[in-house]
Amino acid sequence: MRPESSSAARLQRRPRRREVLIQGVLFLSGLLSILVTVGIVYELVKGAWKFFNYPLWEDTNKALAAEVGPEDTILPVTASGRSIPEGAVIRIGKEIMWVVAVPDATTLQVERGLRGTQPAHHPAGVDILLESRVSLWEFFTHTRWVPQTGDFGILPLLNATLIVSGIAMLVALPLGLSIAIYLSEYASERVSRVLKPVLELLAGIPTVVYGYFALTFVTPLLRRLFGPDVVEIYNMASAGLVVGILVTPLVASMSEDALRAVPNSLREAAYALGATKLETALQVVVPAAFSGLAAAFIVAISRAIGETMIVALAAGAGPNFTFNPFKAAETMTGYIVRISGGDLSYDSIDYNSIFAVGLVLFLMTLGLNLLSQHVVTRFREEL
Repeated sequence: MRPESSSAARLQRRPRRREVLIQGVLFLSGLLSILVTVGIVYELVKGAWKFFNYPLWEDTNKALAAEVGPEDTILPVTASGRSIPEGAVIRIGKEIMWVVAVPDATTLQVERGLRGTQPAHHPAGVDILLESRVSLWEFFTHTRWVPQTGDFGILPLLNATLIVSGIAMLVALPLGLSIAIYLSEYASERVSRVLKPVLELLAGIPTVVYGYFALTFVTPLLRRLFGPDVVEIYNMASAGLVVGILVTPLVASMSEDALRAVPNSLREAAYALGATKLETALQVVVPAAFSGLAAAFIVAISRAIGETMIVALAAGAGPNFTFNPFKAAETMTGYIVRISGGDLSYDSIDYNSIFAVGLVLFLMTLGLNLLSQHVVTRFREEL
């Protein structure tokens, strides 16, 4: 056997405890992140399930027509009011009953004492309440979100979230891309050393400070420009503009990395053909970095959708289905902050609704992240 082969064999057989330890730590870190994500999703789904299965008691405008005792299973009811179908769940006083049959409009055959309630004596004239639940159709299509009246249509919250995020992207995407092009194609090393820390400082400002900046500076500025009768004190435009400022450093940083990853040979080829620096940047470098730029834009949209404190302070604290950006409206994250303040009892339908709203937010950001991965993979393959 040659000495080289013997040395290679000894090298392969040598135990590498440090490498094994590092590999184990890295594996546990990845596993921990997966378990945390699974735990978050579990809590969201559990809370959303409670929300959609929470019993709501609606007034049927019907009442008992005569007195009933604890042993009675035939209930005489008034003819007026909302019809009660067979199989429905009703409540009289504190007792819950199941409607077994409906012989006629004035008679109900019931099973007494459901869900741990006890059959009791009920006098004539007691109101009959009908159980209902929030349906997915109502949740995604209705335009009223008023928990006090049992209206849970998420469209007002979703609409405000999309308007604020849209305004933010109108600010952040062109501004962030312009900064990235300047830093990667035009700026000298000295300018880059000054400008990059400034952008990082902008990204490090607490979002609550941005919220008060929107409320005390941007909103008065908009009211002076468009008039106090047009722009409300709390409005989506002010929140959207400041969210755009918040997201701009993220867009600039990720876009600059994507532009710098473009090989210099493409730039040199464009210069050799007589292209100017601007033509090279816009017609050669930006298209070549499209996959990275698209990923940066999609991540920025996710960040804007999930922003909380700015919209909670500047956009408004009441659901409002409107397309006017100068009106007050509450976003999904703003609603979660308001309900989580502790004014409502735990496990109530209002409290559980924040998990349903949070699950919608999670699905939106998950969809955007999957779209980002798809765009990056597809355009890398084409390039």
